Amino acid sequence: MKNLSTIDGVIITELRQITDERGSVLHMLRCDAPEFIRFGECYFSEVLPGAVKAWKRHRTQTQNFAVPVGRIRIVIYDDRIESISQGQLQVLELGRPDAYLRVRIPSGLSYGFTCISVTPALLANCTDLPHDPTDGELRDADDPAIPYSWTLETGMDSNA
Repeated sequence: MKNLSTIDGVIITELRQITDERGSVLHMLRCDAPEFIRFGECYFSEVLPGAVKAWKRHRTQTQNFAVPVGRIRIVIYDDRIESISQGQLQVLELGRPDAYLRVRIPSGLSYGFTCISVTPALLANCTDLPHDPTDGELRDADDPAIPYSWTLETGMDSNA
């Protein structure tokens, strides 16, 4: 699958699934992948149905998201002043079986996600730097500077 991102620096990669009658092996990220920078940390974020986790932006850290369980809708907004895709918004669905993808989000982009499956979703994130609480910037889910409505998306109050 070629990169279908409309935002400069975002890389979308189809991930390998090896499935047999016993279950599946789900690839996420290898050190020899062209977009691999370095290993910082890997963690999982559980997202409950209808819950919204938005907005976040990192100053230096790069995110590598994949969703092996459930399904999420991720929204990425480019509010970088010098970017060729400034003002672009991209909405993606991630999850198995048909959208098992890795999305690489470079620093400087705002992003958020919501669980759109009826069961909790599990988002895996393999970053290039360990967590630093001073690196991330949080914004309200209904921040008017980002042209996206989570309330319309989920039919729920995003701050509930």
